[in-house]
Amino acid sequence: GLHAWYDIGLGLSMHLIEREKPWKEPLIDKTNHLCFSVEDLDAFIKKLVANDIPFEDAVDNKGKINIRPDGVRQIYIQDPNGYWIEINDEY
Repeated sequence: GLHAWYDIGLGLSMHLIEREKPWKEPLIDKTNHLCFSVEDLDAFIKKLVANDIPFEDAVDNKGKINIRPDGVRQIYIQDPNGYWIEINDEY
């Protein structure tokens, strides 16, 4: 299949592989997500709000922040294809 490497900053990269056929439709669920940690979650949320990008917590409450048992705050957004992306402050 095709391979692509993307530089995502801070010396990190993301590796994507296009699978050969047969294609299987992936399960789009919050348990299957990509996660990024940010230094300032509140500033990130302000940018989302300013650009009318919806976010929600882990249990589907729109506009809410989830707080994990370890104190890390997290939100979830969806990409244009509906895949979930977690953003948290475990920076």
